[in-house]
Amino acid sequence: MTTPARKYHSTQIHYLRKDITIADAATTVVVGAIPSGSIILEAISGVYVDVVFNAGTNNRLDIGASTDSGTNNYSTVLTLLGIGFIELDEVAATLKVAADTTISAYVDVTGTAATTGAASIVIAYIPAE
Repeated sequence: MTTPARKYHSTQIHYLRKDITIADAATTVVVGAIPSGSIILEAISGVYVDVVFNAGTNNRLDIGASTDSGTNNYSTVLTLLGIGFIELDEVAATLKVAADTTISAYVDVTGTAATTGAASIVIAYIPAE
């Protein structure tokens, strides 16, 4: 018996993307919502910094479910000080969501006002079929 080929449009990795800048400093931004039963792919989810943030005190990012009290159950204090991709750093109780889940991020950029900073938050997930 041969296995039928899959069609890309029916089995693929989905993603959310939210761009942030220094204008989002000290705020919580909504990245988007993922459907019930989805599995978050930790290794290819995180933040891509293309222009470093240069605030005087904190230049970091927390990412998590909006229902999490610190919005940080997927990542805590990801650095925004270097150019490149920084993956999620927290192992949540589960990366498979039990209900439709809104993902948010706290842009922890404080201290002397930043003059530079731009990044893209990426959450990759596989929805339930």
